[in-house]
Amino acid sequence: MKLKSFAALFFIAGAAFAQEADTAGARVPVENYIRAHATGDAAFMRKAFHPDAKIYSYRDGKLQTLTVDEFAKLFPGKPAANEDKRVRRIENVEVTGVAGTAKVYLDYPTVTYTDYISLLKVDGEWKIINKTFNGVSKPKS
Repeated sequence: MKLKSFAALFFIAGAAFAQEADTAGARVPVENYIRAHATGDAAFMRKAFHPDAKIYSYRDGKLQTLTVDEFAKLFPGKPAANEDKRVRRIENVEVTGVAGTAKVYLDYPTVTYTDYISLLKVDGEWKIINKTFNGVSKPKS
């Protein structure tokens, strides 16, 4: 009986450790995504996203879709002039097997974005496979 209890405890602890390791691994592309925004360096963004990923939003009454290449063109290669006034945070990362999600807040001087990111572990590496977002403009002061 003690052996069965020990084996069950060992299995549960091992599964929990593996889940934590996968969650940490899934954070890596999300952190690269945030670095891309902070530095303006599209290389971080390309490292974060799977090449077939899509970026979706709904603006001005229309569904907007960007490819990774189109999204990369929005990164100028240098930080924004008001970078010191921008705040970003990873709200959460959740993983089940080879799939995961992340929620990211980007609080900028004129707009706040909420990003919902879908992650997949492809060939042993976590990548952003899809991003949807909502932006809310701030009142002009």
